[in-house]
Amino acid sequence: MRTMFAGASVTLSIIMAAGMAGAFFAFSTGVMPGLNAARPASAIDAMQGINQKIQNPVFIAAFLLVPVMAIAAGVLLLTLDEKSAAVLFFVAAGVYFAGALVPSFAVNIPMNNALDRAAIPADASEAAKVWSDYSGRWTAWNTARALFGWASLLAMSLGVYLWGKSD
Repeated sequence: MRTMFAGASVTLSIIMAAGMAGAFFAFSTGVMPGLNAARPASAIDAMQGINQKIQNPVFIAAFLLVPVMAIAAGVLLLTLDEKSAAVLFFVAAGVYFAGALVPSFAVNIPMNNALDRAAIPADASEAAKVWSDYSGRWTAWNTARALFGWASLLAMSLGVYLWGKSD
């Protein structure tokens, strides 16, 4: 039974971490460059809509539960005497927390909230300044979140490898 729960928590950890790293990557490499190519007022309007719609239960659960599920996997792996694999899941939780969640709450989400409160400037040059001030910094931090998401996923993958190797 513990093996089944460990397998489920490992699987959910990996799926959520991969999904979040992929979402961060897609924003940095596709969404933001696409918005940068649009008229700044349109980019602001689109990002405000994205910021509102992304706050849904599926996204928020995946975003917040990666480290929780990784810790659960680590604990369950410890109960199976899989210490090396467990440590890697604990590392994965810490990497995701420090590199994806902390920047989100310290930088990206406050920037989103400020953009959401902003009225879209009618003046094109003013809109361009608002968007320019937002886009570059937001994307840089978002790219860091993708990289840390991948690092977390890599630690989980190594944990699965070690778990499988011990059998």
